[in-house]
Amino acid sequence: MLAEFRASKALLEGHFLLSSGRHSAHYLQCARVLMDPQRAGRLASVLAARIPRELRKDISKVVAPAMGGVIIGHEMGRALGVEAMFVERPEGTFELRRGFTLEPGDKVLMVEDVVTTGLSSREAIRCIEDAGGEVIAAAALVDRSAGAVDLGVPFYPLIAINFPTYEPDELPPELASSEAVKPGSRAK
Repeated sequence: MLAEFRASKALLEGHFLLSSGRHSAHYLQCARVLMDPQRAGRLASVLAARIPRELRKDISKVVAPAMGGVIIGHEMGRALGVEAMFVERPEGTFELRRGFTLEPGDKVLMVEDVVTTGLSSREAIRCIEDAGGEVIAAAALVDRSAGAVDLGVPFYPLIAINFPTYEPDELPPELASSEAVKPGSRAK
């Protein structure tokens, strides 16, 4: 997986402000790794295969948070042969829009590009459940917590890594001496 990120110039080094509010010397720009449709489809197929067969057969919908999860969510829907939709934050909290609906009891796979603290994933799961869906599993291309995150449902990442992240008041000198860049989709 890291080879795919390197090949697409999606593994960035510097000083980054993550959507979680934490800082890091590494950033995984999933939009770059997913911009090649063949690569995106290949990664989704491998990720779908990580989900146990008995769980995979129950999935009736894929829902991903916008913006980062839209492409991988769509490709996961294709890999699983089910509809894919996304939740977005027009007013700061996730909601289904654009005519997307879930039927009561729809068994949903929530898919992200990168999970760091799990905050966005848990918010997306809550939105899906409030809309009537039952989230039976979550998946992501990258688990930045290296397995520490708890989403409240079985979680299947393609790769788990642990690039250190820091609170703003805990920055190491090499990061404290430079300006943070916010390359993600969510303004802080």
